[in-house]
Amino acid sequence: MYDFLIVGAGYAGSVLAERLAREAGKQVLLVDRRNHIAGNAYDLYNDDGILIHKYGPHIFHTNSKEVFEYLGQFTEWRPYEHRVEASVDGQLVPIPINLDTINKLYGLNLDSFGVEEFLKKVAEPIEHVRTSEDQVVSKVGRELYEKFFKNYTKKQWGMDPSELDASVAARIPVRTNRDNRYFTDTYQAMPLHGYTRMFERMLAHPNIHIMLNTDYRSIEGEIDYKEMIYTGPVDEFFDNCYGKLPYRSLEFKHETHNVSVFQPAPVVNYPNENLYTRITEFKYLTGQEHLKTSIVYEFPLAEGDPYYPVPRPENQELYKKYKALADAMPGVHFVGRLATYKYYNMDQVAAQALTMFKKIMGEKQEEHHAAADRATVQLAHSFAMAHKMRTNGNGSALPHEYLEH
Repeated sequence: MYDFLIVGAGYAGSVLAERLAREAGKQVLLVDRRNHIAGNAYDLYNDDGILIHKYGPHIFHTNSKEVFEYLGQFTEWRPYEHRVEASVDGQLVPIPINLDTINKLYGLNLDSFGVEEFLKKVAEPIEHVRTSEDQVVSKVGRELYEKFFKNYTKKQWGMDPSELDASVAARIPVRTNRDNRYFTDTYQAMPLHGYTRMFERMLAHPNIHIMLNTDYRSIEGEIDYKEMIYTGPVDEFFDNCYGKLPYRSLEFKHETHNVSVFQPAPVVNYPNENLYTRITEFKYLTGQEHLKTSIVYEFPLAEGDPYYPVPRPENQELYKKYKALADAMPGVHFVGRLATYKYYNMDQVAAQALTMFKKIMGEKQEEHHAAADRATVQLAHSFAMAHKMRTNGNGSALPHEYLEH
């Protein structure tokens, strides 16, 4: 008998498995249809001994001290601040757009105030920002939008930015200083020995049993469990009864080159040329020293493993139907990017899982108190009945032998 069947061994499933086993003493069965743990964060050493991320670059960053310290129980951290360049007009320039981007692109020598004035002049005022196009054009104007964002978004999402929610472009800031870090979070680091090692340590508990290469439906009827935590696609759980929720997928092309360095930045974006969106060189991310280097090209796809929920209003309306079904499912908890159809970062999924653990334990505590309250009521009722019997219902004491009986 398992207390919990957890479907999916990525961040959401693994964090909950660890907390339920270690903190709450629960018996957990963790199931994943892939042949490994760690979900899309899975990394491994390739044939040349280079540590690579199988499913593209995973850069850890967070403002949550709780999440950073929680994961820090299972890994040492290597400080790392991510930097990205974009191939635009035949040269590589920093992205997000900053002071150096503008100066290099236009051959200028502006300071921060000058860049701020430059962007004010080129920005197009938009009263109601609704789409990704609105979001970018209102900040940097039409020309920079077309150089950096328009075609990249078309490749990544398979649709024009004017068709996508503003939240997609809002993830990328614009700066008037020389800060060329992609993220500005308080905590920026990479697991010193990789993500897979971190997950292995997280799941190393005798109460956690793991089954890989396993679809949970193939075993669901053969095992006993009390509750389920589901981290897969929510539409799939309900047999796509309202139709499939749209996702974007990716194809990864890994290569190893007989050089120590392939490109001048950890990631280079290609907004306009080529079918791929970016190239990542892993040694920048991992800090590994090696005579060779390994890279990965990313090609966005319409079909394949679900990676990115497509942020459009009609998709959110469809998800709401599935959420109503999920909310009504007794004994099943839906957690993670796929189960809640939201474009979460890794730290956000971990935070959601930690919150769900507290919620589950809170419900257990309430159930315990409710059971205790029922027992108290029953006990009080028994005492009342006994008192009534003692006094014969009218205050006069019953014979001692009757009380004994």
